[in-house]
Amino acid sequence: MPETAPRRVRKRVFGRDPEAYDRARLAYPPQVYDILTTRCGLRPSTSVFEIGPGTGIATRQLLKLGANPITLVEPDRRLARFLANRLRNRSGRVRIEAKPFERVKLPRGGFDLGVAATSFHWLPERLALRKVARALRHGGWWATWNNHHGDPYRPSAFQDALQPLYYELSGRAKSGYTKARARKDRRDRLRALKSIVEFERVSRDDIRWTATLGTARVQALWGTFSDVVTLRPVRRVWFLSELGRIVDDQFDGKVDIPVLTPVYTARRR
Repeated sequence: MPETAPRRVRKRVFGRDPEAYDRARLAYPPQVYDILTTRCGLRPSTSVFEIGPGTGIATRQLLKLGANPITLVEPDRRLARFLANRLRNRSGRVRIEAKPFERVKLPRGGFDLGVAATSFHWLPERLALRKVARALRHGGWWATWNNHHGDPYRPSAFQDALQPLYYELSGRAKSGYTKARARKDRRDRLRALKSIVEFERVSRDDIRWTATLGTARVQALWGTFSDVVTLRPVRRVWFLSELGRIVDDQFDGKVDIPVLTPVYTARRR
């Protein structure tokens, strides 16, 4: 999209309205937490660090499953304040580092588990992975995952219906998360993990599920995506209005969105 803001701008937009972000974003499927508990050893008194927790969508579940203590590395001070307010009555010791992961000091070998939920793609991957490995104790685990709102292996009438809207906005259709991109992501992410000599047992699990959303929730969700948030206000209002019209007129006010959640895990040797 020609109007898409530079990456350095898009990565800073999520703290503009934390309440709206927290309400709109989808939770992660239960299978993610099954992997964390059965493979990665998450249990009561597991020492955890989380990169880019945002509004704490994953954090709250990590605490529920026993993460204690947990260190949250959140570069956006607005989101850090939101987290501090939301988590102040949660059980477990919570430490919030309001600074970029590249600058935060983590104790070497100080954690049993490190995680990143829909955040790690904003970092320089291999540099960040080396820092992750140093922070984990021997035998500790690393896990990262994100939701793709559109599964390239399951065709979606809704995604097809969006193409004319993106074309009208930008002059070209937005192909979304294609099979080619999914294959490249898998190859690149696994290659990066395997390039870190401290890691072993590198793997990827694909979780496929479907989110059924009404018009208002679709608009709210799309309204949190960085390429939409950074549109000029008049264009953003137009885009979300047209998005709602598509859901109402073509899908009777409710759509099924196939979601792909890939989970990457690795163990510190």
